[in-house]
Amino acid sequence: MIFVLQVRGSPALIVTMLVAPVLLLLLLVPFPPSSGAQLPNQGQAKDLPIATNGQPFPWDRMRLPKTISPLHYDLTIHPNLTTLDFTGVARIELDVHEDTSIIILHAKQMQISNVLLLAPEGIRPLHVLEYPHFHQLALKYEVQLEFAANLSDSYHGFYKSSYRTSSGEVRVMASTQFEATFARGAFPCFDEPAFKANFTIRIIREPRHIAISNMPKVKTVELPGGLLEDHFDTTVKMSTYLVAYIVSDFLSVSKTTQHGVKISVYAVPEKINQTAYALDAAVKLLDFYDDYYDIPYQLPKHDLAAIPDFQSGAMENWGLSTYREAGLLFDPDRSSASDKLGITKVIAHELAHQWFGNLVTMEWWNDLWLNEGFAKFMEFISLDITYPELRVDDFFLEKCFEAMEVDSLSSSHPVSTPVENPMQIQEMFDDVSYDKGACILNMLRDFLTPEAFEIGIIQYLKRYSYQNTVNSHLWESLTNVSDVCVSKVKWHSDDELDVRAIMDTWTLQEGFPLVTVEVRGREVRLSQERYLKTDDPSLTEGFLWQIPLTYMTSASNTYPPLPEVDWVKFNVDMSGYYMVHYAGEGWNSIIRLLQHNHTALSGNDRANLIHNVFQLVSIGKVRLDTALELSLYLSRETEIMAVTQGFGELVPLYKLMEKRDMAALENQMKGYIVDLFRGLIDRQEWTDSGSVSERVLRSYLLLFACVRNYAPCVTKATQLFNKWKDSDGTLSLPVDITMAVFVIGARTPEGWDFLFEKYRHSMQMSVKSRMKFAMTVTSLQDKLKWCVHLASYGEVMKTQDLPDVVVSVAKNPHGYKLAWDFLRANWHTLIKKFDLGTNTVSHMVTGVTNQYSTREMLDEVRSFFGSLTEETGSEMRCIQQTYETIEDNIRWMDTNLPLLQAWLNKRSHKVAHEDL
Repeated sequence: MIFVLQVRGSPALIVTMLVAPVLLLLLLVPFPPSSGAQLPNQGQAKDLPIATNGQPFPWDRMRLPKTISPLHYDLTIHPNLTTLDFTGVARIELDVHEDTSIIILHAKQMQISNVLLLAPEGIRPLHVLEYPHFHQLALKYEVQLEFAANLSDSYHGFYKSSYRTSSGEVRVMASTQFEATFARGAFPCFDEPAFKANFTIRIIREPRHIAISNMPKVKTVELPGGLLEDHFDTTVKMSTYLVAYIVSDFLSVSKTTQHGVKISVYAVPEKINQTAYALDAAVKLLDFYDDYYDIPYQLPKHDLAAIPDFQSGAMENWGLSTYREAGLLFDPDRSSASDKLGITKVIAHELAHQWFGNLVTMEWWNDLWLNEGFAKFMEFISLDITYPELRVDDFFLEKCFEAMEVDSLSSSHPVSTPVENPMQIQEMFDDVSYDKGACILNMLRDFLTPEAFEIGIIQYLKRYSYQNTVNSHLWESLTNVSDVCVSKVKWHSDDELDVRAIMDTWTLQEGFPLVTVEVRGREVRLSQERYLKTDDPSLTEGFLWQIPLTYMTSASNTYPPLPEVDWVKFNVDMSGYYMVHYAGEGWNSIIRLLQHNHTALSGNDRANLIHNVFQLVSIGKVRLDTALELSLYLSRETEIMAVTQGFGELVPLYKLMEKRDMAALENQMKGYIVDLFRGLIDRQEWTDSGSVSERVLRSYLLLFACVRNYAPCVTKATQLFNKWKDSDGTLSLPVDITMAVFVIGARTPEGWDFLFEKYRHSMQMSVKSRMKFAMTVTSLQDKLKWCVHLASYGEVMKTQDLPDVVVSVAKNPHGYKLAWDFLRANWHTLIKKFDLGTNTVSHMVTGVTNQYSTREMLDEVRSFFGSLTEETGSEMRCIQQTYETIEDNIRWMDTNLPLLQAWLNKRSHKVAHEDL
């Protein structure tokens, strides 16, 4: 909504409005900012939008004009957790940069009353025009409008959340989630990241609740009627999407960092005993960032709150980060090694944002990666130093592989890309912004040297503190420190380093390069092209990257000249975001190396080769039997990244067959994979011993073996489940093997029902998560339907978990039709609850459909999504990605099934596996 007022260059204006903000999902659409105060199409009212009262609305762009900016918000918010609505007052001090007769700002689904201009000449009411399509209001000197709002039913804005106590009582709370454009659903504001301001917040509450916000509470005032009003200190200058407040009955635990910052973790009372690990991690990590960035944390405190209903993983609100309960709560006796790794990473991510994103913020959502790519990257940098026992380096490549999966489609997008409507802004929160962003930063750090990279980003943060930036600001800061690493960063002795010229090729064009290597004696020929899963070669033309190449050989891992060698491996440790094809005899020499001395290469190098060779099959560069020959070495593999990548390339092959009537070949493929990893599976102990990576791998292997009916594992898991069931769930099982045990237990109706009862009453989020997964991989159709129903209803199983439940059921060969039918039947409800363009909706769409591999399935998918309107999601990028993925699956099956059958037949002397 937009406020229009008649101001002639007043230096500061204060707009006061009584706000009963209604909370709903709000998304901003980016249009180019106005260059001046002149109204667009002035004098051409017929071209202007029409306000709700039928008058011309004096602004026709999504982006707000820059004639006025906010300096300070004074907010009073009063949520009613009984009636589930809220009222409020917003006073906004404005800085007027040019003569203008209008104030344009945002509000969404609110009723506004008593809109006043507080000017030196006195208080005047303002006339309000409303244009809901842009979430904008225009105010003039004529009429007052009232407004009121409900707490949102979604997961955005100022929304209601609830939880059930162990005694069955339902308790209600209210929390905020304003990124990307949902602050306008909570209070009228200039809801764009570049409009930074200070915020003074007051929350009115009942005595049985507490309120927390970005800043510490300075006092509490008693109000008539038994209510209390908490006053919070004024924030630093920040964007609206980082404002946060929570009204709840949470309890907290606190500690102070070495730098004097008070850290508190908040959770529902019955789970407060699961907060100790997060508290210690937050203290340790905030101290690390304080030192690493050489910039003190800007606030006196930081709270971490575990919210019972939360759509994403976490949110970096300045001074009050919010999390899913499963992303913050840790039980030392019942949480797994994987849980510990995940919780530590997400805390590291949100605390990294306090500098990258909060202190220095992208100018507009097209450069979201400056926030998210950095925070994802810093997860690994920070934990490698503060928690070396977690061995996060063992898991970084997975992020690059996930990014490449999306980035290999023609529907991908540049890391920095224009966005023009609310849905497109939401779509930026994807693997490209997060994971590709992190991977290209890792590549740049490796190229510049860690020392120079660190100096450059500190310079960037110090120079642009409390400001907004674009890509080029970062590249300038990194170029300026080139003298630190001059010997390494030059392409040639006469070339000066230009980080922007290099990195623009990685951020301003979509996709990534495929480097083809051909060795002829001592000569190496290199060429590049875009890697793209398509049968249209014209789509790969016109792309060129500046690639920081690294390589090692059988002789050494030094740089030119290249001697005659037995093998060469480019992209050492996959520090670069590109694939490599070894033409001629190149792949055969690598296969020989892996068969005879695989440890000559690092675990990351081996994972990189496995990924590349199978992905090259998809575009016809490598024959499938060549890739399968390379996979044979995996029978001797023990490193987690190489093992899991082996599974990641082989398992999808039989998943494609599960949707077709080809059980014999499907079982042959399953049998091959079990045979390949049998030795490693047999060596696994059913305990919690070993490093984090060893424990995560153990859990992964035993789960796979049980799902695939590997007899020794099924027998062991059945025995353990029965003992656990006989003890009424009191038997303490080794945590890392519980997933395998639960999956086997859930195969029978009695076991499933027992698991469900334990799920219903458990207060341990990590345990509930493993039980939930086990319940979705059963072959019992009625139980799968019940799972989806439970998550839809939201009583026993949280609706926030519905997307994961639907995708898990979709991957189950007994449930994929059920999941697809559910997605279609409930589409309109789902997009209302989870919002168009969000990663959650994309996850459901691609997760349900990405293993389809027939023309009939493609036609069915096209028929449904083609029937949608733009308002119901027809333009979402994930739909195009779905079409491309299914088409690629069909091409793969048509091309490679005969090769797969022939190759497996050659190995048919191996023990047959029935019903794997």
